[in-house]
Amino acid sequence: MDFKTVDRNISKNMRKLGMPAIRLSFAILFFWFGILKPLGLSSAEPLLKATVAWLPFGGPQQWLSIIGWWEMLIGITFLFKQTTKIAIGLLFLQMVGTFMPLVFLPEITFQKGNYLLPTLEGQYIVKNVMIISAALVVGGKFYKNKK
Repeated sequence: MDFKTVDRNISKNMRKLGMPAIRLSFAILFFWFGILKPLGLSSAEPLLKATVAWLPFGGPQQWLSIIGWWEMLIGITFLFKQTTKIAIGLLFLQMVGTFMPLVFLPEITFQKGNYLLPTLEGQYIVKNVMIISAALVVGGKFYKNKK
């Protein structure tokens, strides 16, 4: 077996396993991080509560639970191929809120006001760009370009 054959076989397996792996990863991460919020066990709780404190309805504790349940729903809907489009829609809505601390709490998300130096919290938020990118890849698989 030559290198090209091995490379082709590896690539074929990556294509076959890649999409289920991304969906399963989304399911695990969103459900896991989501369930911690209503249980009061999330390390993101102080940041989340500070972010939603300005909202005119509901208190920070209520929002913590709502967001946690929302994230669990994202995780569950990523488990099934038939509900993946729903999962992606819920994920994109959730991501809007995820980036809010960068705007409303820059003193927490950036070091000394320097937007090129994210704090640990800022890094936690900015890495969501990769989550958005992966969701775009998953969503793009639903429609084949027909010529």
